[in-house]
Amino acid sequence: MDSLELAYAVAKALDSKKGDDIQILKVEDLTTLADYFVLASGNSNTQVRALADEVEDAVLKLGLPAPRREGRGGDKWILLDADTVIVHVFTKESREFYQLEKLWGDAQIVPLPGTEE
Repeated sequence: MDSLELAYAVAKALDSKKGDDIQILKVEDLTTLADYFVLASGNSNTQVRALADEVEDAVLKLGLPAPRREGRGGDKWILLDADTVIVHVFTKESREFYQLEKLWGDAQIVPLPGTEE
């Protein structure tokens, strides 16, 4: 499985739990951290945890190692590191505050499967 396929699988998992404003950013030419960032918002701390749990389950079902997880305590921003794909799950307020899309403004936005862009 390549990095883009993993990013799509993560986006699908987030969508299955009603994640909001899901975006895939291609960052492979901008950093050595990962090939893609996947961002999503949840409506509450509980939903943020559920979204992160769903991503973990989806990655494990693909036969890949469990992503490393940061932010378990606050539940306003959970980061899941699946090596070539890093997933950021925020509350809407945290996402607005940190504005990763602006920080990584040079990144290419990858259309989600089934969308026309």
